[in-house]
Amino acid sequence: MQSAAKFQVVNGQLIGARQISSPNYNQRPEDTEIQLIVIHNISLPPSQFGGGYIEQFFQNQLDWSVHPYFQTIAGMQVSTHLLILRTGEVLQFVNFNDRAWHAGRSSYLAKKECNDYSIGIELEGSDDTDFEDIQYQVLADAVASLQQAFPKIAHHLAGHSDIASGRKTDPGPHFQWSYFRALLAQKKQA
Repeated sequence: MQSAAKFQVVNGQLIGARQISSPNYNQRPEDTEIQLIVIHNISLPPSQFGGGYIEQFFQNQLDWSVHPYFQTIAGMQVSTHLLILRTGEVLQFVNFNDRAWHAGRSSYLAKKECNDYSIGIELEGSDDTDFEDIQYQVLADAVASLQQAFPKIAHHLAGHSDIASGRKTDPGPHFQWSYFRALLAQKKQA
């Protein structure tokens, strides 16, 4: 199991994360500043962990015939900037300077299209399962590094459910916001 590590953002990459390229991204609109972090959860198939299916999905390499659920998402082109596995390992699929396709139709503080100005972080998990403590530790480390690199996100953290209300439910009721915020505050003081 990977221990919580300090990260550093260099040229849009999170040093300390395993780099895996997703084709599902494009450029952010010109002169767009990163202003928001969006936290998600994902598991493929739902509520099942491991197997590498999430990585395959974000790379458009998922075999849709492996599981009946996969046929319901066949052809979708989705990505995220970061994925934090249940082991604490961090994978980066899209450079922070680019627009990952994680939020869909969304709005934050009346500003539409969150993909344009946000960083997406997926946690391997589901709405009906507790997250691992290592995921909170690593998420706090990663977010602290991102806030240092992109100061405008310092007070702007949201769940997918917050920016796509009624359409999305993640990171779900098992995500402990108060615990995560306390860890993040400790990281910033250290």
